[in-house]
Amino acid sequence: MMKRGEKNHHHHHHHHHVINPSLCFWLLFMLGWISRTSNSIGCNAQEEEEKFRFGARVYNTSSVAVSGKLNVHLVPHTHDDVGWLKTVDQYFIGSNNSIQVAAVQYVLDSVVAALQEDRNRKFIYVEQAFFQRWWREQTPRKQKIVQKLVKRGQLEFINGGYSMHDEAATHYVDMIDQTTLGHRYIKQQFDVTPRIGWQIDPFGHSAVQAYLLGAELGFDAFFFARADYQDLQKRRKDQTMEVIWQGSKSLGSSAQIFAGVLSHHYEPPSAFSFDIDSTNPPFQDDPRLSDYNVPELVDLFVEYVQNQSKEFRTNHLMWTMGDDFAYEYANTWFKQMDKLIHYVNLDGRVNALYSTPSIYLDAKYAANETWPLKTGDFFPYADKSHCYWTGYFTSRSSLKGYVRKLSGFLQAARQVEFLVGKNLRSGGPNTDNLEEAMALLQHHDGVSGTEKQHVANDYAERLAVGSAEAAEVFNSALAVLLSSTPTHERPHQYIMGGRTNDSLEQHRLLQEQEDIARKNLGSVSAAGLKLEQCFLLNISYCPTSETELPFGKSLIVVVYNPLGWTREEYVRFPVSSAALEVIDGAGNSIPSQLVPLPKSAYRLRKLYVDGNDASVADNSLPRFHLVFSAVVPPLGYTTFRIHKASSASTTTSHPYVSMESSTAETLRAPSTVQLTSGQIELSFSGTTGLLTQLRNANTGKATALQQSYCWYNGSDGRTAEDPYQASGAYVFRPNTSTCFQLKRVMQMTVFRGPLVEEVHQSFAPWLSQVIRIYKDAEYAEVHFTVGPIPIDDSLGKEVVTRLTTNLTSNKEFYTDSNGRDFLKRVRDQRTDWDLIVKEPIAGNYYPLNLGIYLKDNTTDLSVLVDRAVGGSSISDGELELMLHRRLLHDDGRGVGEALNETVCNSNGECEGLTVQGTFYINIGPSEQSAQWRRAHGQKVLMPLQFAFSVLEDGNGGVIQSPEFSAMNPHYELPKNVAIVTLQEVYDDDDSKVLLRLANIFEVEESEILSKSATVDLQALFSNREIDEVEEVSLSANQKKSEMRKKMQWRIEGAAAAGDSSHKNTPHGDPMIKSTPHRDPMIKNSSCGDPMIRTKYMVVLAPMEIKTFLIEF
Repeated sequence: MMKRGEKNHHHHHHHHHVINPSLCFWLLFMLGWISRTSNSIGCNAQEEEEKFRFGARVYNTSSVAVSGKLNVHLVPHTHDDVGWLKTVDQYFIGSNNSIQVAAVQYVLDSVVAALQEDRNRKFIYVEQAFFQRWWREQTPRKQKIVQKLVKRGQLEFINGGYSMHDEAATHYVDMIDQTTLGHRYIKQQFDVTPRIGWQIDPFGHSAVQAYLLGAELGFDAFFFARADYQDLQKRRKDQTMEVIWQGSKSLGSSAQIFAGVLSHHYEPPSAFSFDIDSTNPPFQDDPRLSDYNVPELVDLFVEYVQNQSKEFRTNHLMWTMGDDFAYEYANTWFKQMDKLIHYVNLDGRVNALYSTPSIYLDAKYAANETWPLKTGDFFPYADKSHCYWTGYFTSRSSLKGYVRKLSGFLQAARQVEFLVGKNLRSGGPNTDNLEEAMALLQHHDGVSGTEKQHVANDYAERLAVGSAEAAEVFNSALAVLLSSTPTHERPHQYIMGGRTNDSLEQHRLLQEQEDIARKNLGSVSAAGLKLEQCFLLNISYCPTSETELPFGKSLIVVVYNPLGWTREEYVRFPVSSAALEVIDGAGNSIPSQLVPLPKSAYRLRKLYVDGNDASVADNSLPRFHLVFSAVVPPLGYTTFRIHKASSASTTTSHPYVSMESSTAETLRAPSTVQLTSGQIELSFSGTTGLLTQLRNANTGKATALQQSYCWYNGSDGRTAEDPYQASGAYVFRPNTSTCFQLKRVMQMTVFRGPLVEEVHQSFAPWLSQVIRIYKDAEYAEVHFTVGPIPIDDSLGKEVVTRLTTNLTSNKEFYTDSNGRDFLKRVRDQRTDWDLIVKEPIAGNYYPLNLGIYLKDNTTDLSVLVDRAVGGSSISDGELELMLHRRLLHDDGRGVGEALNETVCNSNGECEGLTVQGTFYINIGPSEQSAQWRRAHGQKVLMPLQFAFSVLEDGNGGVIQSPEFSAMNPHYELPKNVAIVTLQEVYDDDDSKVLLRLANIFEVEESEILSKSATVDLQALFSNREIDEVEEVSLSANQKKSEMRKKMQWRIEGAAAAGDSSHKNTPHGDPMIKSTPHRDPMIKNSSCGDPMIRTKYMVVLAPMEIKTFLIEF
């Protein structure tokens, strides 16, 4: 069962032997006339040979690797998608088998039984989403047996994440989360830490996967099956299938990893696939029966092995003995492999053995060979000349957006869950379900958009259910904090060895409040403050914020900031009333502005709300977005109160606090329009309505910038070259290189006011956008609405936005790797081979999770994105993003459906799915642009989170702490450090806090911020005193100090290993890498008792992530 059009990588030559000279030998052996030469297990050869003769076959499977021969490491495995053609639960249970016969529960049942029959047998297992479903159903006795198999090395966990995550459409924060979840289970149940990365099916491989989710996890190697067909041809020829991969220029050789492309996709050559449904003849070794075939199969095996050995270095080769959902009946595989090993080793030309990737790797390491160096990544991936798998970078854009949105929400919910104490045993809501749903979605047929529609629906439902529970946690935790007495008045000095009485008292109060909160975590929250989430703000729907506010009622908006920096940002949400006043946490009236909703918002709201909530009448439509500036402390919140303005507050006597409605100009006749923010100015054409220029007010420099939309026609596969290859969920194949332009704006309206200026543009009934610039912003924000994409002309469409400047970018542009490092791309070029260009558009597309930029000598054009998308630079000075795809044909890679997403109203009328999203444009001097990309990128990744409530004015007293920060007053993280994770976890029943900090700059990225940064861990937790800090591995499954020493590989042209070493000193410096206690360097640097103040200082070098388990 080769998946997704991988068939016939190799041509299998089956030899029909007329007469084989070794046949006599075999027959003699079989009948017991020649005594066995291989080592016998336990008893002497005579006895075994007797057993053999009477049909009780005993095969010798005890072989280990030998020198002087080719060693074939047979690695039994199953590749189990946690959702693809069926949902994760259907795959586990074995239901919906008319789609695909697959049942993981039987795979694990039968593998465990088969391993018990022979101690030499081995098996590797990967996906924890399935293993955990199985494990919790097993009896304690069965669990003990499995633990023993793991201890004996017969069953090995490889990769060990909850899923085998995608590498294009995933963000590093979510990749770390899902891996940590899987590793936590394995550590708790088996006390082992996986050491091999196994990303055999994802469609292209990222630099972040290699160095961060490889080397930095403590993995010794990383194996995968898919690489570009042109790349593979060259690698097979040059013996560069296995390399030492340095994925990060900042971490260099300190984060390198042995990386290998598997020889034959991830299954064995077809004659040696032994699954229960295989049509191959098995080993028939009884000469008394017909079809005796041992010599033929041994010869064929040896021939394959000798051919494969020409492509690999050393005398060790790996064969992956398995496939998608293989081993549902494990006996057929193991029985045949027992025979294979036995007869191949009797033949003696090559040596076959049961093995695992770890055993294989150790053999490779012992060979002391030299290996080629690989930098960069393995994108994009093509399996044939017109088949670039770059469509899935955008496929199911709305699902990708939902995943990213809930990623930000999960981080915030886990933070406040920690601040008030996690519900573990009380059975109240917690964030675990959302964490598991998010981990599932990182799968390479999840967020990638390459699953069947019913599976995408199942994924979305899991996210919705998980987020509803996390919302209860978030709302009730915020309510506890809001109704607690403020703690920030207390003195911040610590007394040696303990707390001041003052803070002890505070601690006791906090504990009491936590206890009360735990009892009330249902619908009633602390002291009657009930907060609501508005998950449907994307369709301008928030019943709480839209409430008509008569005098005597206020809308309370709590704005939470999950970042470690204070942020000042403009926030917006729908309201129904025009005369409103906004009061901040300190009780001051602050400026606000009303902006009418764009027309597209009404249509979408009606379509989606109608379908979901019948109680919404048309006349209750909100009329405006209310916009105001929120200044929110780090890891904390600010509360705003919005109420009906008394007539006085809108008069000219309070010009600065008045609520301003935006002035509107609807332009039917074209005229030149400008939007300004104080920092930048945008100009729009008088003839087309399109954006034409961006001027930077600080530098005075104007750059011609056109922003427009166009669509590629997705091929239907009816082409002369490569017929049948259509554009689909995986593959982007435009019919021609032409992108059909939407040439002019059909209608536009401009809104201006003191806080934001925006232009609403409609290009077609199915495509509109809002371009806005907030006061003092150095960037423009574009909010697009694309859909329903029309298909009445029977043409599939892939919708793109293009930004065109006159910057001379010399074919070069930069895209991020999973939201972390930026990699340089060169149009129509690959670093590892001379590219033969067959697809000038699709072959230049790369995955974006953070953004894309290009530059000339002085200026950068940068675009940041709010979800995973595909992007490119097809002409110099120009960037493009693919925003949405609607296609009418399957692309033949296995999913068996066209990517044609629809949505239906309550009457069952359906239309194509509409996608909305936001991207951000900045043009500026390179240094400022580099800083903006990182700082703004963090804000997009971890957006402010809102909670709403309507309060009677008499009940204002429930809010005791309108402002809060978990950090020390006046402390914030350095500008180049971000909090990646702050989560309460349970480790042997002890509550600990998992904290990850990241330096978000690469070496040489910014003159000012590409430096090491120091963080005071204690300052992050103002009302708790740290008791102990342990630095741990990235997935928190081992102490940093106890991690295996990295393997030191010899690299071809050895200088390569050292050429980036000057950059690696901070990362490799043992003083900084050790646990952060009492770092002598920073001993007396700050006020207060030096011993206490500097006990928990940690240093992060560029692009370094450090992970800690903290106890209070």
